[in-house]
Amino acid sequence: MQRLFLSLVSGALFGAGLFVSGMTDTTKVQGWLDVFGSWDPTLAFVMGGAIIPMFIAWRLTTGRRPLVGGEFPAAPRPEMDHRLITGSILFGMGWGLAGLCPGPAIASLSYNGSGGLIFMGTMLVGMWAAPFFGRQLDGLAAKV
Repeated sequence: MQRLFLSLVSGALFGAGLFVSGMTDTTKVQGWLDVFGSWDPTLAFVMGGAIIPMFIAWRLTTGRRPLVGGEFPAAPRPEMDHRLITGSILFGMGWGLAGLCPGPAIASLSYNGSGGLIFMGTMLVGMWAAPFFGRQLDGLAAKV
């Protein structure tokens, strides 16, 4: 029960942070991505506000265990491979076209109308299809 409660509080805090920071506002996100147009740099502070604490958290969790069971996830691999590059390109294209990424998309479901539902549906289809396309990319990379 404690783990469920902490998950609820963490998710609510994350969603509130996304909303307050403007990450659920598609025009603000697209303004951040429009570096050659009317660029809006304010989301750089949001990203810095996420990256800096996460960097510290990775350092503090080494050799420790979570308060409510399980284990901390392993640190991401530092090498760049074809899957990371392809996934980053596809993620960026979707983010730029829709102005949403998965976290803000979930946070905006309650007020974004049919556009949010369409984005969520297509995102879920993409997540379902990703393993198939990943295997195809692995096969292509092995031939190169």
